[in-house]
Amino acid sequence: MKITIVAIGRGKANHEQALFRYYSEKILFPFQLIEVEEKRSLKGLKLKSSECDLLLEKVPKRAVVIALDERGEQKSSQELAINIRKWRDNASHNVVFLIGGASGLDKKIFTNVEMVLSLGKVTWPHMLVRGLLAEQIFRSQCILSGHPYHRD
Repeated sequence: MKITIVAIGRGKANHEQALFRYYSEKILFPFQLIEVEEKRSLKGLKLKSSECDLLLEKVPKRAVVIALDERGEQKSSQELAINIRKWRDNASHNVVFLIGGASGLDKKIFTNVEMVLSLGKVTWPHMLVRGLLAEQIFRSQCILSGHPYHRD
């Protein structure tokens, strides 16, 4: 099973990128980050719609798609690991997490996803979300393998 994060915006050499790199290097699943960005000077709903199209263009057919949104379902690390195990055991070839830009995700994206996941009720900078998500994927891997990184 391959896990991909498709995110709006290009990361720069900073602490957020270092956090992402730190955890992504520990993930044993085939794993990648795909960054996309709108080059045109769009605003408001046109920008969100275009970013939605850019994200969805990178999703392989029959992939399990999870959108990150503050209004989504909050899951514990254990619950996320259970979902990842289910996708792995059901022979899902691709699991794709979508991270929108600073304005969030266009509502049309929610019709194309299996799950809307929230990392909490607070709003996180979208560049920091990459590192937080990579850590949770790594933590799920540890939970599934019985590694002591995560203890109940």
